[in-house]
Amino acid sequence: MARKTTKYEIIKTASECFMEIGYTNTSPNLIAKKMGISTGNLTYYYPTKEHILYVMVEMLCDFQWHLIEIEADRGIGSVASVCLETMTVATACAESEVARDLFVSVFQSEMCRNYLRNNHAMRAKKIFASRCADWSDNKFQEVELLVKGLQYAAIVPTDIDIPIKTRIGGALHQILGMYGVDEETRQKEIDRVLAMECRGISQKVLQEFIGYVDRQNAQKINNSK
Repeated sequence: MARKTTKYEIIKTASECFMEIGYTNTSPNLIAKKMGISTGNLTYYYPTKEHILYVMVEMLCDFQWHLIEIEADRGIGSVASVCLETMTVATACAESEVARDLFVSVFQSEMCRNYLRNNHAMRAKKIFASRCADWSDNKFQEVELLVKGLQYAAIVPTDIDIPIKTRIGGALHQILGMYGVDEETRQKEIDRVLAMECRGISQKVLQEFIGYVDRQNAQKINNSK
C-alpha cells in the first residue's frame, strides 16, 4: 500500500517541479529531496526522469481528449479543436520558457514522442475518418510522424523573427492539408482559431492542465490509501 502511495506522490511532486522550474532544471535528487525520500526509492519506481515525463504525457493526452469533448459541447468542431490545440501549445511555449522547456523535452524524448504519435494517430483516425476512409493504421502513423515535426518547428524559437501566428498558421495549413481538408475549410478554421485571444486562451488552458494533473494525482493517492 505504501509503495502505491509513494508512486503517485512522486508524480505529483515531479509534475509540480516540471511546471514551476522546468523539466531540465528538475533532477531526480531534487524530487526526492522535496519528498523526503531517498533517490534510490524514487528510481525504484521511475528509473529515469524521462519515465516520469512519460506519465505526464499520458495525462496530457487524456486532458486533450477532455478538452475536445468540452469544445464539441461549445459548438467547436473537431478540426477547429486540432487547430486550437496546436495554437495553445505554441503560444504557451512562446510566452513561457518553462512551458517551452517541458514541451521541447517531450518532443525530444523518443519514449514520449512515440506515445504521442500513437495516441494522436488514433485520434486523427476518428476526427478525419470521412476524409481518410481508405487509410491504413500505418498511414495515420506515418502522417502523425510528419505532424509532430511540424508542431515541433512551431514551438522552437529561431534566429529569424517570425510572428507566432504566422508560424502556427503555416503549420496548421500543412497539417490539415495532409489529412485531406480542402483549402477553403482549412483557411476558415485556421482564421477562426487565430482570431481568438491566443495568449489568454493559452494561459487558461495551461492552468487547467496543471489543475487536471493535480486532481488526477490527488485522486490516485486517495484511492491507494
